[in-house]
Amino acid sequence: MTEFGDFISALGEFGLYQKLLVLFLSLPLLLNPFQMIGQVFMVVDVPHHCDTSWIRAVGPNLTEEEQLNLTLPRDADGAYEQCSMYSPVDRDLGSIMAYGLNSTEKCSNGWVYPSAQPPSLLTEFDLVCDRKDLNDISQSIYMLGLLLGAMIFGPLSDRIGRRPIFLISILLQGLFGVGIAFVPHFYVYMAFRCVVGASVSGILITTLALATEWVGVSSRPKAVLISHCFVAIGQMLLAGLSYGIRNWRLLEIAGSAPIFAFFFYIRVLPESARWLVTKGRIEEAKKVLQKAASVNKRTIPPGLLEQLKPETQTKSGSTLDLFRKKHLQKVTSIMSCAWFADSLVYYGLSLNVTSFGLDIYLTQLAFGAVELPARFCCIFLLQWFGRKKTQAVLLLLSGLMCLVITGIPEDQPVVTTVLAIIGKFTATASFSTSYVYSAELFPTVVRQTGVGLCSMSARVAGIMAPLIRLLGQYHRAIPMAIFGSAPVVGGLLCVLLPETRGTDLADNTGADAPQLSSRSLEILSKRDTTEDGVDLEKDVYRCSESK
Repeated sequence: MTEFGDFISALGEFGLYQKLLVLFLSLPLLLNPFQMIGQVFMVVDVPHHCDTSWIRAVGPNLTEEEQLNLTLPRDADGAYEQCSMYSPVDRDLGSIMAYGLNSTEKCSNGWVYPSAQPPSLLTEFDLVCDRKDLNDISQSIYMLGLLLGAMIFGPLSDRIGRRPIFLISILLQGLFGVGIAFVPHFYVYMAFRCVVGASVSGILITTLALATEWVGVSSRPKAVLISHCFVAIGQMLLAGLSYGIRNWRLLEIAGSAPIFAFFFYIRVLPESARWLVTKGRIEEAKKVLQKAASVNKRTIPPGLLEQLKPETQTKSGSTLDLFRKKHLQKVTSIMSCAWFADSLVYYGLSLNVTSFGLDIYLTQLAFGAVELPARFCCIFLLQWFGRKKTQAVLLLLSGLMCLVITGIPEDQPVVTTVLAIIGKFTATASFSTSYVYSAELFPTVVRQTGVGLCSMSARVAGIMAPLIRLLGQYHRAIPMAIFGSAPVVGGLLCVLLPETRGTDLADNTGADAPQLSSRSLEILSKRDTTEDGVDLEKDVYRCSESK
């Protein structure tokens, strides 16, 4: 029986058509870092104090310093309290100046910020003092949107296709992203952010499917990780964009509006031919395959094209299918743990960019710069060491970096930042590995459902990450200890997974283990006993043993 991989080999495993497809899929990812962590630069802490203008009614000629000295208590260091003031009294100015004020209360009339400060989320919606936690809560709401997007768009793209979900997600991200810049209340802001998070999730999981289902076995990591490199470039662009635009509403427009430029995708973005075949839409699959072959200047033999037939036993997958087969139960459980750990340490470090003691814009630039080689290195790490070893080691290293940070003194910001950058490198590489590994472990009929479930696990971690940061008020080491422990556990669990290097994608849930691709078998039959040949023989042995 002809496998779909044979058609990919015939039209070219990574020809011009696939390269253009990966480029088109990658361009919208330049904006994803802005949506994910751009809020960090909209709530930079600034000096503030309670609005005590009530005293102007009895002392209109007071200087600002006199007003503050009469109406604000001081802390142990002699600075004015930022979150409390003396309670207003119905007395004349002479009495107040002679006897002073004693009773204090929380700020009741809002806060005063530096007049030269550009409008920010913090100053416009008063995200200080008792409202300070709303910043981290809103980040969790965004992560909730990512979770909802994984729950909705993962299974939906398995049913109606990758292409429509990708286009719908782009539309939603553009509309609600720009809409955020015009919201009048912070709670409306959080609701819009939730929808944007769902759209970002839809783009990510459909990009993964299209990037893996259109290329050959050997080029799968390259296709996925090239798209991830655009996320790293977006991280660096975010540092420059947020440094240059301090007005949060203009920054929101600048980070969201460019996605409307990708509406031309409705004419050029193809559907996954592999998905079309699993749905029995053979004629449509033939057309897109022939178009791909034409762009690649290749020809699919007519005899081979006639063998493209739907599999009679193939049906739409569901979440339950992931738990009916023993091998899929193990894969689903462990990869969900791996994604959870990836997300927890990745966002734990990313959202802490303001806490490492150095300039936040330079730190963000370093975080973005380190992501590029991290994702690029994955291309070679996955080929040299395989998926399982790479995933396990990277998770362990990212966790260990966070655990080491917990023991660094607070007066060593450079050491802390360097360790955080190393941790970000390994966490980024681990996250990219998880995308490739998951796409290869799940069969086509449940691939988006499986990846969507793993993505849901990651989003749960994303929701928890900002809330875990709140534990820092009890002890600064608690958040990093939690961010470091989860990846260590996840890395140890990954050793139980099967290796997928050199194997073809499974189309249905009947296969108990990844099968070696026909191209790899052909190479194996022609090679002498070399190092690569030994690796392939081991792959064959593992496949046969697992069956």
